[in-house]
Amino acid sequence: MAGYIIARVKVTDPEKYRDYTAVTPGLIAKYGGRFIVRGGETVTLEGLEETGRVVVIEFDSLEQAKAFYESEEYQAAIKLRAGAATAQFIAVAGV
Repeated sequence: MAGYIIARVKVTDPEKYRDYTAVTPGLIAKYGGRFIVRGGETVTLEGLEETGRVVVIEFDSLEQAKAFYESEEYQAAIKLRAGAATAQFIAVAGV
């Protein structure tokens, strides 16, 4: 069963945030992930308006999504995001 990471990101320093987005695609691929959504146009249909960047990444399983997030490589990448954005990341099992 597929696993997904869903991220809601508020970018506060776009130039610094580019350092983070430059390294993450390779790490995601290394753990078998692929972008489903990567910050495209967002339309809020119900509830509070979403004004941040939304990212959805698909992995082969929830365990693989967690392995990516918890990896030493990605934990180092998170440090590149510090001061450039605030974020909420959740991992969820697919159907």
